[in-house]
Amino acid sequence: MSSTADNKSGDSSKKDSSKESAPQLRHVLEFEKPLAKLEQQIKELEAMQASKGIDYATELRQLRGNYTSLLRKTYDNLSAWETVQVARHPQRPLFRDYVEMICRDFREIHGDRFYGDDRAIVTGLARMGGHKVMLIGHHKGKDTKEKIACHFGCAHPEGYRKAMRAMKLAEKFGLPVVCLIDTAGAYPGIGAEERGQAESIARSMMEMSRLRTPIISIVTGEGGSGGALGIGVADRVAMMEFAWYSVISPEGCSGILWKGSANAAEAAEALKLTSKHLKQHGVVDSIVPEPLGGAHRDPHSAAHNLDQYVSKTLRDLKRTKTENLVERRYERFRNLGVFVDKSEKISSKAAG
Repeated sequence: MSSTADNKSGDSSKKDSSKESAPQLRHVLEFEKPLAKLEQQIKELEAMQASKGIDYATELRQLRGNYTSLLRKTYDNLSAWETVQVARHPQRPLFRDYVEMICRDFREIHGDRFYGDDRAIVTGLARMGGHKVMLIGHHKGKDTKEKIACHFGCAHPEGYRKAMRAMKLAEKFGLPVVCLIDTAGAYPGIGAEERGQAESIARSMMEMSRLRTPIISIVTGEGGSGGALGIGVADRVAMMEFAWYSVISPEGCSGILWKGSANAAEAAEALKLTSKHLKQHGVVDSIVPEPLGGAHRDPHSAAHNLDQYVSKTLRDLKRTKTENLVERRYERFRNLGVFVDKSEKISSKAAG
């Protein structure tokens, strides 16, 4: 009986290991369907070559060239709504993925010392980009159980208070702060409102504006409204190439203006929420490039680019005196949103 049991356990372990080693199928977005067809053709031809022993090298080379060309053309011409879809891709790297790929000696800090430990915001000490840093970021969760525990990356007040506690600790020991933003917005529940959601975000922004240590904030996926701004006041604000950052989600904007989510694509275009638009308007300082086809296709290359950006930016910021750093940070955000009315521009030209 024992040998039978051993065989069964051996079989089950083999099944488990085969499940783990099985490659994860890529989720295909609507606009990626022509790419998926080409991918399928390439796989089928590779399988035929292996099974029949026929050389299809020329055909495969041509198909791969067509695939790369179409992939580049597709991602070079993404609409705002398609960019939002890429930012929400289920296989896009999350906070804990970046920690595993580019951080050493990560030591997590839990709790806000007032109410509890919000898993939607993760904080901890780490070595990143060759620097010792305080790392703070939203985490959405991978599977359903983790997503629910993390509130899908939508933080409660205790999350922002935990982030503030970590920032103050960083300031005390002279460590720079690195924030990775990826949230659809702050948690909108009754409990969050009762515990002071708006106050916690406002206080976090105030404390970040005068924190006496370098701060970098990077939107790695979604940058939704106050949920993103709560850890978004920094000396340098950057975005991953296919992230979005806005005062409201496209669906939320569509719901207000058109009483439904059917016009989300139109709303996304009007909000100017892509990295290219926001860099043009001075809302973000830099765009961190993603590998061809987005971070979900090559997470390690995306993480490497992020690591390089953090390393270079921290070297630059550490050269600046603390007093100048805080003053420039304040002025940077005070000057956002300045515009010239067309009538003023016309009158000034006429006067000239």
